[in-house]
Amino acid sequence: MIALIVGIVVSLVVTIVGTPLLIRLVHRLHYGQYIRQDGPQSHLVKRGTPTMGGVVINFAVVAGWAASALYRYVSVGRSPSWSAVLVLFAMLSMGLLGFIDDFAKVRKKQNLGLSVHAKFTGQIIFASIYALLSLLLPTQSGIASAQPGMSFIEKPFFDFSILGNGVGIVVFIVWVNFLIAAWSNAVNLTDGLDGLASGSSMIAFAGYALIAFWESYHVRGGGHFGFSYAVSDPLDLTIIAVCAAVACFGFLWFNSNPAQVFMGDTGSLALGGLFAALSIATHTEFLAVILGGLFVMEAASDVIQVGFFKATHKRVFKMAPIHHHFELLGWTETKVVVRFWMIELMFVLSALMMFYACLLYTSDAADE
Repeated sequence: MIALIVGIVVSLVVTIVGTPLLIRLVHRLHYGQYIRQDGPQSHLVKRGTPTMGGVVINFAVVAGWAASALYRYVSVGRSPSWSAVLVLFAMLSMGLLGFIDDFAKVRKKQNLGLSVHAKFTGQIIFASIYALLSLLLPTQSGIASAQPGMSFIEKPFFDFSILGNGVGIVVFIVWVNFLIAAWSNAVNLTDGLDGLASGSSMIAFAGYALIAFWESYHVRGGGHFGFSYAVSDPLDLTIIAVCAAVACFGFLWFNSNPAQVFMGDTGSLALGGLFAALSIATHTEFLAVILGGLFVMEAASDVIQVGFFKATHKRVFKMAPIHHHFELLGWTETKVVVRFWMIELMFVLSALMMFYACLLYTSDAADE
């Protein structure tokens, strides 16, 4: 518990202290955000707002986990786990892609950064490295950092290993690529209003912290009776999820309307990559669709809008992603953001209830 508190304090301090420093640096370098010309006209006043705030979020999560890991190593001699390192790798690699994209935008002085091909290629390379290492690297618990399959909660309903070792690994790598690309882009699409992505991510990672903490209490080989989870080093995953939630909380102080800084792709792609990695590491890839329901809703609205327009040359929404639709209906930006936070909170509570109900059902079935 002390290790968890250490992570929380360090992440919060890094964010609260680091964000104003970054704002000053970006102001000095004149690295301001460039606003899309086809977006809501009310957003044009945000032009020039400092961006790349995601650098602080990434650093705060890593610093919080590292401080916690150092405390545990000094106090009980426990070494950092590969599971945690791999999850952080997924976050930082997507954050690096986002940073390159943000830097290209501010250098070109327009809202166009990396090409789609370059960004997609980078995601494939980093996601494939994460997928392969998560299966191959040894862990302290003896349990792999990921299981080659698709899971709602814990036990895979489709195990890729039935396809054979070689084919199963390839299919798993493709699956991980899809998850990381989908979640990183979903969070990126959500980051369109002041505080929307940071506040929603804070709520989502708090949900994952509770799930990972419960799994750490009932981890296989932990000595507890009843149902157990074959998850590698879930306490480390708990600390990372908590640090991410706290980092988003601290960043939200400066990102709330009117925003003093934007997280940029550096933050949104990193948070999406972290969310995907946590879903893989905790064996909850399909539960994540509910837990991150707001991100799914935002991404789905964009897909529906584009697909419907190509098919009929008509629009379903006034503008996509869907948060812009409500802006154009006359809702204030703050009202949209707060109500979307409430929607994400309801998604998280629903996911947690399903997680607990599944535990009760599995435990009862095992007793019979």
